[in-house]
Amino acid sequence: MLADDPLGAGREKPGDPAYLRAFEVIDADPHQYLAVAVDDEGQVAGTLQLTFTSGLSRLGMTRATVEAVRVRSDQRGRGLGERLIRWAIDEARARGCGMVQLTTDASRTDAHRFYERLGFTASHVGMKLAL
Repeated sequence: MLADDPLGAGREKPGDPAYLRAFEVIDADPHQYLAVAVDDEGQVAGTLQLTFTSGLSRLGMTRATVEAVRVRSDQRGRGLGERLIRWAIDEARARGCGMVQLTTDASRTDAHRFYERLGFTASHVGMKLAL
């Protein structure tokens, strides 16, 4: 699913052993959660990564960051993405987070509308530095 869109197709390499190493690191970290949604046949239909970050600002608020949201192409438009995000919000609330945040590529205008419909606001400017 990571490579199943125009952006991912250019940067992901399905089958590369680096993914397994990354999974092992994430799986060992109690501040990380990989969520998987399955379809009626038990096949992976969607996924997201939820990261819990402690901070000093905002009275030491813990934030949850949603990343790597993917829904299998044949499952899109059926509400699975919304259920995944609502689950992430509920999980963040249950773990005492004061905020859920995410970034989405500037070119993904449909995703921007999706997140805004769920209550997210474009309140910050994200920047990256490739290393």
